[in-house]
Amino acid sequence: MNAYGPILVLAAIASAFAVVSVVIASVVGPRRRNAAKLSAYECGIEPLPPAADLVQRFPVKYYLTAMLFIIFDIEIVFLYPWAVASESLGWFGLIAVALFIVNVSVAYAYEWRRGGLRWD
Repeated sequence: MNAYGPILVLAAIASAFAVVSVVIASVVGPRRRNAAKLSAYECGIEPLPPAADLVQRFPVKYYLTAMLFIIFDIEIVFLYPWAVASESLGWFGLIAVALFIVNVSVAYAYEWRRGGLRWD
């Protein structure tokens, strides 16, 4: 149980900080409510009225932006461990990372050609 003590203390501090932050924000913060603040946030698209037809097409731009974030997240998640253990992996690790970078570059090139990097 002694090994879990610091983890439990950290969890208690984090939970207390979260609760205190929410309580302080609700006590100190302004209470001006309007329709825009109370509406659901839909990533820049006007929200649908409740009785509207639920079949709606989203622009491809949203999917391309999401794909761009996924590409870079996956790249970072796999490159950090490789950077830490690169010396012990030797040539195998270098070739594996080179193939990974080529694979990620293909997805990046697709994103570039589809216009996912233009912020119009």
